[in-house]
Amino acid sequence: MTLHLHDTATRTTREFHPRCDGVASIYICGATVQGVPHVGHVRSGLNFDVLRRWLQYKGYDVRLVRNVTDIDDKIINKAAEAGRPWWEWAATHERAFERAYDQLGCLPPSVLPRATGHITQMVDLIQRLIDKGHAYAAGGDVYFSVESYADHYGKLSGQRVEEVQQGETLASGKRDPRDFTLWKAAKPGEPSWPTPWGHGRPGWHLECSAMSTFYLGSEFDIHGGGLDLVFPHHENEMAQSNAAGDGFAQYWMHNAWVTMSGEKMSKSLGNTLSIPAVLERARPVELRYYLVTPHYRSTIEFSEVGLAEAIAAYRRIESFVRRVEQRAGSVEHGTVCAEFADAMDDDLSTPQAIAVVHNVVREGNAALDRGDDEAARDAAASVRAMTDVLGLDPLSEQWADDSSKDDAAHRALSELVAVMLEQRQQARRERDFATADLLRDRLQDSGIAVEDTPDGPMWTLKDG
Repeated sequence: MTLHLHDTATRTTREFHPRCDGVASIYICGATVQGVPHVGHVRSGLNFDVLRRWLQYKGYDVRLVRNVTDIDDKIINKAAEAGRPWWEWAATHERAFERAYDQLGCLPPSVLPRATGHITQMVDLIQRLIDKGHAYAAGGDVYFSVESYADHYGKLSGQRVEEVQQGETLASGKRDPRDFTLWKAAKPGEPSWPTPWGHGRPGWHLECSAMSTFYLGSEFDIHGGGLDLVFPHHENEMAQSNAAGDGFAQYWMHNAWVTMSGEKMSKSLGNTLSIPAVLERARPVELRYYLVTPHYRSTIEFSEVGLAEAIAAYRRIESFVRRVEQRAGSVEHGTVCAEFADAMDDDLSTPQAIAVVHNVVREGNAALDRGDDEAARDAAASVRAMTDVLGLDPLSEQWADDSSKDDAAHRALSELVAVMLEQRQQARRERDFATADLLRDRLQDSGIAVEDTPDGPMWTLKDG
């Protein structure tokens, strides 16, 4: 099976054909760095990280651009409320976002462009649109004329041109309320840059069109982002880019929201869960498992119960791989199962892919129980390969660093368990089986499984 991806623009799941053989180009709308990242923010980065890893596994050279919106009304307003310079506010929260992506195992993007670093490209794009009759200047602002592109506007979101509402404040210079802002005239005390139309700053939609085409060319493979960006942001990106003569994105992919009580997780709704707060009760790899296991187009209703179930499920995978490593020696990466590959090729069907992983874990545990170390090692090697695609390989350096925080506690626990196991062994040598069974039961009740092997007793933490 070849890779098929759901394209928002055509509302179909299409076979993936990159523009250049062996190369996949992806642009992801990154964060508007106005505050601390929450769970809803990072889902997009994680979902497209899985796409990137699967493309790389299939042999593609992936060029992924994830932008930073570092100039925006919200950034300016929040910085002012805090009494801080806007640029410091943006830089501080950009670092917070990058730390969150790093903690959750996202591969670094090929490039991480900031909007403020690409004003020249934005001005060039505006001029092209004006020259083609699709944009006009008014009082220092510049607007895109929706009417000038009415035959094509709305093809991404399905919006009817006559019903379009951009959500922008009314401005005296707008010829049509449906038009959207490309460039905002300078206001006192706000940052601005010189242009042929006066000092000002870019509109949000303009930024991504200019940055994506600067790095990936006038036509590239995949444009991704959250479902909330379909309109107006991505619709306007598509309109202005196509109107300027660029082929732009060939596939549009959108991940669903993370919700709480049925509402999108959003700072404006006050229902956010910051990444630092969630990582106080789950390891980064466990939070990643929770967020990448559902299909990227399915809504995640965040709950503590769901998070706990994800933690337990991931630990079953981790426990198996580490058990094999202890029993049979080092475990290298193997190959992914055919069923796993089919699931991933079917629009990144991660629920089915994870189910395959757990099936192999069960088979591997059964092999261990019957003493077939070779079959167990083969299963663990396959599990490593599949979880690596998902960014969840328990033995990767990323998560080895994560687990090192528990080393001191684990060493202390190991010493205590070793003492009890030695007492149990002594009781068995003395044929005091009642005491031996009592010690085993105490360990079991404490969540520690004991397995008697030809090399002596081995212990692991029980699942869940």
